[in-house]
Amino acid sequence: MDKPPVPAELTPVTNNERIQALDVVRGFALIGILMMNVEFFNRATAQLGSGMQTGLSGANFVVSYFVQYFVVGKFWTIFSLLFGMGFAVMLTRAERAGRSFLVPYMRRIAALAVFGALHHIFLFSGDILFSYAVAATALLIVLYGRTKWILLAMALCIGGGFIPHMNWLFGIAGGLAFFGVAAWWLRGEQRMKRFGRPPVIAFILMVVGVIGLIGGAVTWALPAMPPQARFGLPLLGFALFTLGYLTKRYHADKPARPWRLGVGIYCFSFFMMTGAGASMYFFPEKPAAVVSKEEAKKQKEQAAERAKNIKEREERIKTETAVLSKGSYADAVTLRAKHFIERAPGEVGFATILIGMFLIGTWFVRSGIMERAQEHLPLFRKLAMFGLPIGIGMGLLGSTIAMHSIPGSRGADGFQLASGLQMLGNLPASLGYVSLVILMLYSASPLNKVKVLAPFGRMALTNYLTQSLVASTFFFGYGFGNWGISRVDQMLFVVVLAAVQIVFSHLWLSRFRYGPMEWLWRAVTYWTIPPMRLGASGAAPAVATPA
Repeated sequence: MDKPPVPAELTPVTNNERIQALDVVRGFALIGILMMNVEFFNRATAQLGSGMQTGLSGANFVVSYFVQYFVVGKFWTIFSLLFGMGFAVMLTRAERAGRSFLVPYMRRIAALAVFGALHHIFLFSGDILFSYAVAATALLIVLYGRTKWILLAMALCIGGGFIPHMNWLFGIAGGLAFFGVAAWWLRGEQRMKRFGRPPVIAFILMVVGVIGLIGGAVTWALPAMPPQARFGLPLLGFALFTLGYLTKRYHADKPARPWRLGVGIYCFSFFMMTGAGASMYFFPEKPAAVVSKEEAKKQKEQAAERAKNIKEREERIKTETAVLSKGSYADAVTLRAKHFIERAPGEVGFATILIGMFLIGTWFVRSGIMERAQEHLPLFRKLAMFGLPIGIGMGLLGSTIAMHSIPGSRGADGFQLASGLQMLGNLPASLGYVSLVILMLYSASPLNKVKVLAPFGRMALTNYLTQSLVASTFFFGYGFGNWGISRVDQMLFVVVLAAVQIVFSHLWLSRFRYGPMEWLWRAVTYWTIPPMRLGASGAAPAVATPA
């Protein structure tokens, strides 16, 4: 009797297995990342998320406005989608080969975490690679984690959180709880025996939502309740009830669960942010003279806490600006290392958002849409037609709200409301951008020349790190010291560097199989030394998963 064939080893993707659309979109996204990052080679990263720089006018204002509302937030979401797509490509190939992909993928995550930590400390504290490594670990928990191990890890984190200076473990325990619920939603099949046999997770969400709505109604009867609680609790109840209802209605469609869960995670997070911002904007705190003594005291304490946080942030901005504009390289490394240690535990919180994008990207590949993109052009047309105007429009709407206080209010500038609207819009906008690039790629017009970005995208990790190396050398005080140049000149820098990298990527890949960092990443992932030069024997060229 013949023995069954032994499955082939899991190896890098060959040229004829590549999904060209992914390379092109990745190259497009890399330009957007550089357009966003260049500002923070000229401005303290402590100001990330604080909107446009003040005091700009003329062309500098136009450039800053364009980047803020057409670029910021859109391209890390695109890269997150691409990361999920890369995960799905590797998973699909492992399944076809009959091999487990968990061990090589865990090596891949570990290598990415090391790259990210070194990038943050030695080049640029706006790193995203370490965030992706944490979120990729969270994705494995959502897709494969077992309940008993998740609960055990939570218990250990909670116990460890009581150790002095280890309270950051409480945040990790909360993240694990979130990932566990997401795993239950994605993979759970339990149903209620009564009430029409809805999924248990849907029933729980709706019950908790109803409790939130009732609790919100009660807060209106309590005069001491602040406006934020009166609006926040019923808003949370409404969001959870809606999620429960949608789960009840659509949970049976198992293949569509990843994208639905991803959209749900993303929208829930920023819907709550937008709702909280709206409550502060439209129902600001009343002057101390017209509230009770207890409420006035509480407002005073909150104001003192806000003032303390603002002062600490201003000190951090001042220190970072001084070190990066005039300090030595050793000073910069010391500052960035301290920042990395402070930031690392909080990456679990960001991972709760990133896994939503990863799941959407995974679905795009697993459903065959990206592999057969040309067959799905009508879908991409719809995503571009509706995603871009809705997504960008929400950000532009936010721009008309921010920095316009309600008459008589106390500092209710609408920034959180505007930020929430922009963040909500980033998802449809990013899907619209991806769709637009794919439509250009398969167009019969000269727009299909966008494929020139494919080699640039294939070397995404190398090019991303090179951008930081060049920019840190050009702008920071320990290099050429061009810190603080105008926004127009920053965009000129982007154009020149991107053009040089695109040409270099074409030249490099005409001789070599993949970029230097891609080679190193794959060597660690597959635990082998792949050949570098074209024509050499051994493993074939590898596809670059997004940085």
